[in-house]
Amino acid sequence: MKSVLIVAAHPDDAEIAMGMRIRAHVLAGDYVRIHCITPGALAPDGSSVRRGEAEAAGAVLGVAEYTFSVVPDNYFTERRVEINTSLFEVFGRRRPDVVYTHYPEDQHLDHSVTSQEATTVALREANDLHYFRSPYSRNFEPNRIFAGTPELLAAKAAALDCFTSQEQLDMGVFRTLNTVAHRQYVHHRVVERFPPEMRHAELFHSARVIDFAPSPAQGVCAPSPTGREPDLVAGSGARAAVPKANACTRTSPSNGAPAA
Repeated sequence: MKSVLIVAAHPDDAEIAMGMRIRAHVLAGDYVRIHCITPGALAPDGSSVRRGEAEAAGAVLGVAEYTFSVVPDNYFTERRVEINTSLFEVFGRRRPDVVYTHYPEDQHLDHSVTSQEATTVALREANDLHYFRSPYSRNFEPNRIFAGTPELLAAKAAALDCFTSQEQLDMGVFRTLNTVAHRQYVHHRVVERFPPEMRHAELFHSARVIDFAPSPAQGVCAPSPTGREPDLVAGSGARAAVPKANACTRTSPSNGAPAA
């Protein structure tokens, strides 16, 4: 199970950009959190309509935690220190393996500031960092494309339906974008080989991905420092007995017999 953190400027930013990917992470058993820098405009009693909508959307997608800082809309530049401090607290509560946030170049200043501050923290505290595309991203070039199923798209639509205060959210538009946006970057001969049920996509730019070699506990063959045939590396670091016929024979984790 991976710990996944999405840092967004506003409620609905994450769902618009990557609702399918969020749901896919949840279905894979990952622990998914969304943190918004602002809950949106506050009512006189201190409540936030958009916060409630976001929490409902998170429940639809299966998000484990939906949290908020209290920076007002359009005041992100003046409150950068506060944003940075709050993000270090968010990362510290449960250190993420994977972080998603806005692409740094964006027409919306709140998005750009969020990306810059989230990037600063993520590069110190997380393994992988991915940028999602928002409707206002500039000069965005994806190097990672997530193709989703109709079921994932339906979950995204249901999540966006929770944001009733945002009249501009037209799922018909987003459904079309999820169907055609990736075709600008992927040759039609490649798209034709997509599984038939995966015709909708969300776009990402990966800033950093760290790949780890298989653990020694999984039976990785390592070269012998003496130049002899490699031994099977055991999880404890000790050499395991190696059949003479094959120095790299792997053993079944269930019964110790050579694996097929």
